[in-house]
Amino acid sequence: MALAAATLVGLLWAGFGVSHRDERDTSFGALRPLPAPALKIGQPEVLSSGRHLSRWTVIRYATVAHVRPSVGSPTVAELAVWTAEGTRNLITVLRSRTGPDGKVWVEARLPVLPNGTVGWVRRDSLGPYQVVDTHLMVDRARLRATLYRAGRRVFTAPVGIGAAAWPTPAGEFAVRSELTRYASPFYGPVAFGTTARSAVLTDWPGGGVVGLHGTNEPSLIPGRVSHGCIRMRNEDILRLGRLMPVGTPLTIR
Repeated sequence: MALAAATLVGLLWAGFGVSHRDERDTSFGALRPLPAPALKIGQPEVLSSGRHLSRWTVIRYATVAHVRPSVGSPTVAELAVWTAEGTRNLITVLRSRTGPDGKVWVEARLPVLPNGTVGWVRRDSLGPYQVVDTHLMVDRARLRATLYRAGRRVFTAPVGIGAAAWPTPAGEFAVRSELTRYASPFYGPVAFGTTARSAVLTDWPGGGVVGLHGTNEPSLIPGRVSHGCIRMRNEDILRLGRLMPVGTPLTIR
């Protein structure tokens, strides 16, 4: 079906295996150890102001994001350690500041609705900073995805996006997980979870997380054929998987 289930979290109920980049397997609701973690957190990176670099980290302890860098300010969102896909919850780091409590706080782009929400999180609730120089751009008008590394184009391919009733959301997001070994060929050989969420299918498992995945119907690409996810032909998603690390910023316009 052209408009089959297209949120990445829906894969949890279809039955799939997770790649070496995932930290636990939640297939069929069971928790099973994997031979190696999928998301390896390295040593803290020295922060750089390079124009093509971006920083990300994961939630180390369940925490709360605030409007300002103060526990007395209003709450923006609660942030869990694990995502619905069974991987570590990832946020994009924007800047840091010392709060009135003397603690370091981080302003981050949050994986919640409404898309584009930012908030302040205590630094000690987060993992080490990681740095990437890649950036994935998805142009909904041209139905094309382009990956840049250090500002230079290294990949481009046609895509399928959400139909009019279930649009792929625009905004600034991040690639937060990589998943493989699906039981269903519908999702292709590789899928990436993102921090984008559907503003329409909010009652779907995990709140309508938007994924980027392959397809067993390449003739539909390019087109507006999904419930919000971004689809690529299998050969293209495999090529992208070799070039794009987890943590890569994602711009959908």
